[in-house]
Amino acid sequence: MAIEFAQRIRRIPVYPVADAYQLGGDVAMLASNESGFGPLPEVIEAARATLSSANRYPDPSYSALRAGLSERYGVPPARIALGHGSCDILLAAGEALLEPGAEVVYSWPAFSVYPHLAAASGARAIEVPLDAQERHDLEAMASEVTVATRLVLVCNPNNPTSTAVDLAQVEALLQAVPQHVCVILDEAYVEFSLAVGDPEASVELLSRHPNLVLLRTFSKVYGLAGLRVGYALCGSDSFRTAVDQVRQPFYLGTAAQAAAVEALAHQDEVERRVTRTISARLALEEGTRALGLWVAESDANFIWVALPEDGDEAAVVGQLAERGVIVRAGSALGRERRLRVTVGAGTENDRFVAALGEVLG
Repeated sequence: MAIEFAQRIRRIPVYPVADAYQLGGDVAMLASNESGFGPLPEVIEAARATLSSANRYPDPSYSALRAGLSERYGVPPARIALGHGSCDILLAAGEALLEPGAEVVYSWPAFSVYPHLAAASGARAIEVPLDAQERHDLEAMASEVTVATRLVLVCNPNNPTSTAVDLAQVEALLQAVPQHVCVILDEAYVEFSLAVGDPEASVELLSRHPNLVLLRTFSKVYGLAGLRVGYALCGSDSFRTAVDQVRQPFYLGTAAQAAAVEALAHQDEVERRVTRTISARLALEEGTRALGLWVAESDANFIWVALPEDGDEAAVVGQLAERGVIVRAGSALGRERRLRVTVGAGTENDRFVAALGEVLG
């Protein structure tokens, strides 16, 4: 007789992980939106220096990292939530806010973890289609808010479509949503966004909207995906308290904390890397459009490409892999005949364009 699991396990979709991690060798890994830049030597040394005390549990208050983020953004430490990646905070928000009878509103396609929140909690998911340019339709999202709504999720820039809306539209949504409804502005890629502009501009919204949470990560712009450090800047301390209540203690390792604290001290290098990534992104967009394909206006460190109407997505992804180029299939992310392609390092972008040209003939 098989083990009997809870009904919610049957509802939760399997996260669409990228293939080909096992290939090794000369492969352009353009599937997971990782940074093409490794951690700075100072960041590596900060993490290494903690290993001699690995027999001790991490600081449960995470005081050094909260203080560093507080100094950078001007948000009190009590209103900063931390997590084992931003997904940790997101899933904890679903557990803290949602239950049967409640509703969560988000656009689709968007971040693949969003459907997990309703499935795990028994809440109802309200999925709002993106507009014709594959951007969030915030007016349509606001119109779906009801008395049952507990949570609104806005992925800006949006993963997987790479598109963004400006902060004036975001604030219009916040003004339309009742203040007892939590709005999470998922900004994992905000540093790469020209539509948003200054990545610190959204922080000003917190003082006017206590129901707002800005969700960010060290995985992308800081290049620490392997250490899994996420954070949330909150309009009130009640959100941080709630997500901490539903999680295990010591959710963020000592080495990860030290690396993140050190990474915050190198903003000049971060800005240089952002500039180089945006330059490479523009070239990647141009090269892909030269193949006659539609490419969304990207505000992230990846692009979103539409294949021809008669294109076989699985065949294209497979043939790219045969050429040593790994990308994400759009069907796994909510939209068929699409490719999500990370902006690569060095010659990886040219390699993708050349390989795609060969595959499409």
